[in-house]
Amino acid sequence: MLLFVLTHMIAFQQQNPSFSFVHSQFQHYYNTVDLPLPDRFSRREFAFVVFNGKGMHRHLGFTKKDDVIQYIQEKTPVHAYYSSAYYQYPSASTMKEKEWMGAELIFDLDSDHLPNADQLSYEQSLDLVKQEFIKLVHEFLLDDFGFKKKDLELYFSGGRGYHCHVKDPVVMDLDSDERREIVDYIIARDLQDSIIFREHATGKKEYHGRVFASGKRLEMPQPSEPGWNGRISREIINIVDTIRQSNDPKEKLKEYGVSSKDAEKLVEELSDSRVQRIKDGYLDQSKTLRRFFLNNALRKTAVALSAGETDEPVTCDVKRLIRLPLSHGKTGFQVKAIHVDNLEDFEPLTEAVVLSDELVNVEMNTTYSITLKDTDFSLEKGRCTVPIYLAVFLIGRKLATIPDV
Repeated sequence: MLLFVLTHMIAFQQQNPSFSFVHSQFQHYYNTVDLPLPDRFSRREFAFVVFNGKGMHRHLGFTKKDDVIQYIQEKTPVHAYYSSAYYQYPSASTMKEKEWMGAELIFDLDSDHLPNADQLSYEQSLDLVKQEFIKLVHEFLLDDFGFKKKDLELYFSGGRGYHCHVKDPVVMDLDSDERREIVDYIIARDLQDSIIFREHATGKKEYHGRVFASGKRLEMPQPSEPGWNGRISREIINIVDTIRQSNDPKEKLKEYGVSSKDAEKLVEELSDSRVQRIKDGYLDQSKTLRRFFLNNALRKTAVALSAGETDEPVTCDVKRLIRLPLSHGKTGFQVKAIHVDNLEDFEPLTEAVVLSDELVNVEMNTTYSITLKDTDFSLEKGRCTVPIYLAVFLIGRKLATIPDV
């Protein structure tokens, strides 16, 4: 069963045509599609927001799958959630009485976390947040932390991003502080150049019977090194190549956020001999150059996890509610499970679009263009005829309404 949820739909009245239309689409789907529940669902807390309801109905527990299905079919929820935590008594009214038994490690990447997110189209934002998610899964969770593919559950959130549930038994008992340490590593919080780059003496001198270094050389890690050391080194070399191969290195530096004055200075410092030394592993350059490389290598390789980095409240919260698989709001799209091996090829605006192709009239509030299910839609303000799956999406994003008969 697929749960479709639309933010702000509670504000509609029953007689509102848009409300009635979306409500009927949800009811139809709830009664025709099977709902795969999360593992050990009887140990999870469930929570729902229903049409015409006030607030969230939470602290709900179910022991039978049929009971969950019956609840959803009868209540027609606008939003549906379940806990990342397992409880002895999930339906208890207080968190203490629930008796926490452990929790999955959750990562929630949202396109709102991306730089200049408000300047991106919906499709552009989904493309970029997917790249961040791929980086999180493959470079950090699988490579650095060594989790197994079988212990990762991946989902398109149905809206603006992706969720990853780490279900390895080793994470279940981690407290909030321990989970925050994982986040700190992924976003490279407080990572200093002194940790990455190593100083080595280039010579020795003797003074009053004591031996001192006569010179120093700052060395980069080898690109093949694991973790942040190799990651930073590989990205620095990539940045050097990108700048040097550009037709206008100064303009390319400005794309990295460098001022015109600093760009001119950096280009002068990136001589052929210095570039070669960097590729040979020696970063004994000016502090300006070192700071530029480290800051931009971090920015390019760390994962955008919250409105600055990964969504810390989600990852660190050991009692978090997360959207129920196959549910979402504001779009009518699936919260779609994705196998790790299929992540790079996953196309959310094709594979997660599952409502009917039947046509319906909508009243557009503005012009809007989007590609869904490999079909390009360029809609003008006013009356338009669109498939139901697009109509639900447009209503959810307040771009259209169902016209009065």
